[in-house]
Amino acid sequence: MVEKSFGTGYSESVILKIDFHCHSRFSADGISDPEEMVAKAKRRGLDGFALTDHDTCDGILYCYKAGLARPDGKPVDGFLILPGQEITTRQGHLLALGVLLPNLHGIDAKEAVTVVHSSGGLAIPPHPFDYFRAGIRSAVLDTLDIDGVEVFNSATTFRHCNRRAWEYARQRGLPMIACSDAHYADVIGTAYTMVETKEFTVEEILGAVRKGTSLKEHYISPKEALKKTWNNVLRLRRRTASQTLG
Repeated sequence: MVEKSFGTGYSESVILKIDFHCHSRFSADGISDPEEMVAKAKRRGLDGFALTDHDTCDGILYCYKAGLARPDGKPVDGFLILPGQEITTRQGHLLALGVLLPNLHGIDAKEAVTVVHSSGGLAIPPHPFDYFRAGIRSAVLDTLDIDGVEVFNSATTFRHCNRRAWEYARQRGLPMIACSDAHYADVIGTAYTMVETKEFTVEEILGAVRKGTSLKEHYISPKEALKKTWNNVLRLRRRTASQTLG
């Protein structure tokens, strides 16, 4: 292995630390600006993160305009923000990694996977066995041509949910990722995925996931979990108020 530089190519393979599941203020339950997220991720020693806001890519478009990310998939100042989205399918949540997509809320899960693949991205279900969150369950997962499984989610309700996800991925021989599922900057990089690549680009990182990963697993603290729960309560209140006014 060689030391990383601020370029995009390396003479030998390097290990990159990526958090593939992060939310900004562009998610209804996110609170942090992308600038704050980048600063925190760099302090945590990450090389990049995927911005996977709920049912929108407005956050990554903002990052392009603000100069935090590049549409060609190359890093900015040695740091890479991967485009993505956490799609709310009819059967549960699905991470779309490496792609820009419209709001697909309510789409069938199988159709969502097809859309992600046709756009060149990876389709990976997050927290699939957390029954207190909108994961896609095994009966549906078995029918999907997914590219991996989020086997460790720092904010999972119960730890056995992560163990079940790991076992499912192992049985199917699928790549595994570990993620913070950060909804505010302080918890970015609590868990992350390590990939080996010779190119520091979105395309090469997606390819590296397909080949296999290493995981850094750590849970958020009870205080951080409470803050996330409160953010969800506020989101539901805003949604209810909006529906009432509508």
